[in-house]
Amino acid sequence: MADQDTFAGYRVVVTGGGGGIGGEISRRFAAAGAEVTVADLNAEAARQVAQDITARGGSAAAWPVDVTDQDAVGRLFATLGESGQTLDVLVNCAARASDVPFDRLPAAEFDRDVTATLTSAFLCIQAALPLLLRSAREAREAREARDARSPNVVSVASVNGLAAFGNEAYSAAKAGLINLTRNLAVRYGPAGVRFNAVAPGTVQTPIWEQRLAARPDLLERIEGLYPLRRVGTPGDVAAACLFLASPGASWITGQTLAVDGGVTAGHSDLIQAIFGDA
Repeated sequence: MADQDTFAGYRVVVTGGGGGIGGEISRRFAAAGAEVTVADLNAEAARQVAQDITARGGSAAAWPVDVTDQDAVGRLFATLGESGQTLDVLVNCAARASDVPFDRLPAAEFDRDVTATLTSAFLCIQAALPLLLRSAREAREAREARDARSPNVVSVASVNGLAAFGNEAYSAAKAGLINLTRNLAVRYGPAGVRFNAVAPGTVQTPIWEQRLAARPDLLERIEGLYPLRRVGTPGDVAAACLFLASPGASWITGQTLAVDGGVTAGHSDLIQAIFGDA
């Protein structure tokens, strides 16, 4: 976990910041000293997270925004950039996943998943880039150690972008997000801006409530498929995001960190089927 002052003086934007994972990321950054902008389509959810942070003594502001709207995204980052201010960390956490089976998935539904999950990150990164580059220049001009405080982007991808786990439209978008991360890491590394991603496995958030209402034992069944025999928590993902954004990860860029309880490492059930209990 990051120390209380790890991100002191940092300005951080978290999109999807009012959700289960995004909210925890916002809280963790604020607890580590950052000034956080909680950006979310759900204005009330963003407000509640920001209020929770300020009630604990942190610094946060809610910003209602549709991250698929280029003009709205532009206004967000233009406002943040007023008076010559910079941006240190952007976390892309906004996403959408349809449960419609592939053979019945309407093209419009496919487009909505890709737009909310991948295009939104593109729009936010593009709009935030001038602020991130300004932050990188100022760090160098101040003769800070190059690896001490590098502005960066952390995108919340998914194991769905690494292997086949269903939700084809969402999965394709997450795979695109991982590739976008690699490309931007190479393009903007010389300018001092880092790009990384985390790829969570199953994380227990309020989004599972509808599924659990129909299948109360679903998460218990899923847990048995993970080598660590549990599903993830928003805190697991937040901790990984804070590490990648921190000075401790200053020589890490273009990487995707799987936060998945070992599910992409292999399948113990398959091993047992082959070798038995021995």
